[in-house]
Amino acid sequence: MARIPKRLAGPGQLTNAAVTKYTCPALTKTVIRHVHVSNPSGAPVTFTMSIGADAAGTRVFDALSIAAGSVLDHFCYYIVDAAEIVQALAGTTLTINFTMDGDEIVLG
Repeated sequence: MARIPKRLAGPGQLTNAAVTKYTCPALTKTVIRHVHVSNPSGAPVTFTMSIGADAAGTRVFDALSIAAGSVLDHFCYYIVDAAEIVQALAGTTLTINFTMDGDEIVLG
């Protein structure tokens, strides 16, 4: 079993529609360890992230307000199974910068 630390998504800007930012590969489990979100704009912007297709029951962050000129560093331990997706969106298109890091664990 190989554990591979890597950047899973980003850095990149989010749109205002849920978009898949990561898909866990086959025969793999992924541990999301860090989510970095920055808002360099002059106004607060909401941030939403889900594990699975975006819906109220799959959201890790649900329209969390990120203040103007601020950063969210979320250190975590979320398990993502093979073929599961992570989706993210911002309240305003192309204002929030998103990066996600973790470990991919290749099974077998």
